[in-house]
Amino acid sequence: MSYRCLLPALALACAVLTAGAAAQPLVIAHRGASADRPEHTLAAYELAIEQGADFIEPDVVVTRDGVLVARHENEIGGTTDVAAHQEFAARRTTKTIDGRPVTGWFTEDFTLAELKTLRAAERLAPLRPGSASYNGQFAIPTLQEMIDLARRKEAETGRTIGIIPETKHPTYFASIGLAIEPRLLEVLAANGYADAEDAVIIQSFEVGNLQALAAQTTIRLAQLTATSGQPYDFALAGNPMTYAEMMTPAGLAFVARYAQVLGPDKESVIGRDASGLRAPSTLVADAHAAGLLVVPYTFRPENYFLPGPLRSSADVAARGDQESEVTTYLRAGIDGLFIDAPGLGRGAVDRFAAERSRP
Repeated sequence: MSYRCLLPALALACAVLTAGAAAQPLVIAHRGASADRPEHTLAAYELAIEQGADFIEPDVVVTRDGVLVARHENEIGGTTDVAAHQEFAARRTTKTIDGRPVTGWFTEDFTLAELKTLRAAERLAPLRPGSASYNGQFAIPTLQEMIDLARRKEAETGRTIGIIPETKHPTYFASIGLAIEPRLLEVLAANGYADAEDAVIIQSFEVGNLQALAAQTTIRLAQLTATSGQPYDFALAGNPMTYAEMMTPAGLAFVARYAQVLGPDKESVIGRDASGLRAPSTLVADAHAAGLLVVPYTFRPENYFLPGPLRSSADVAARGDQESEVTTYLRAGIDGLFIDAPGLGRGAVDRFAAERSRP
């Protein structure tokens, strides 16, 4: 069975990209409602759906026994209580991940059963004490468990809930015999996600795995970019193309050969300085001209992450004027946004859409 999109808001996953823009900007719950619950937990995903997210986002990594689970990174020392488990103390190690030394505990060194004995922890505890109060309560979910939740909430609400998995460190996982992509396609196919009309998008900061996926599936693909550096697989292969070059008109035409969506750091769309947000760059218009939708990351509600004029106080953990920030980006023409507080995003998008539809 193929699950087709039911709502105009899901145009990103469903519409043919002839117009170069989604019907209404999408609210994508970045790792779930991660401003309110520990990220990448079923509780975070469920709250995000209740807050009105169109899509929920799992970062996908692999266990030793080949199961896809949702974690921001394969290193789990900062997002679980693994350090408190003496039975796993000897598994703390240092590995080279995407060319950098990383010390901690890694999903590929644990079976799923072992990971299920751990509990999630808030990664940004000083900024998110409310979320941190849930530390120790939630298990690490598999991708399948997250999909099961989305299906259950679809049945309860009558809404289509899209999923937008990100393949984390694909070159690294392939190098240790645990390639993400075939496992991901298998899970998606088993759950009725088959093609471009389904509410699913696959993301990556690398390029080669997206190009390979484009030859294997018609599921929509999103190329993520950063404000500096280059894709790790390009660096490994000696390809000099940087993320900045990928966001030029020529680079966007290259991306459009295999992907349908561009996911840039939001500062590539609108920069900021001490006085606040600057004027928008030409990235949205250039990407639309190449046939790509633009869905920037990551909108976070705390003062720490907001430009000075939008902060509510000197308290970096207090929430500022997130809606004004989001609305500025919506006016710049973005097609969706990754946001840690999807309820705030939902309100901003709905109000923006209502204002735009007024005669």
